[in-house]
Amino acid sequence: MSIDRLSITFAVLADPTRRAILAHLSQGEALATELAQPFAMSLLAIPKQLKVLERAGLITRFREA
Repeated sequence: MSIDRLSITFAVLADPTRRAILAHLSQGEALATELAQPFAMSLLAIPKQLKVLERAGLITRFREA
């Protein structure tokens, strides 16, 4: 059974942390350290959350050297 795009999006947005990250990013670009500050999670957990959002097509990530 194939899961439709809308179901994937709602599943991703069911997590309050991911919704808060999206709300922050709606104001503009941010560093992972900025995104991690309001949450009781490690800095290593933020990229995992971002990857889920990216796979759902809700954000685009990039790195600057």
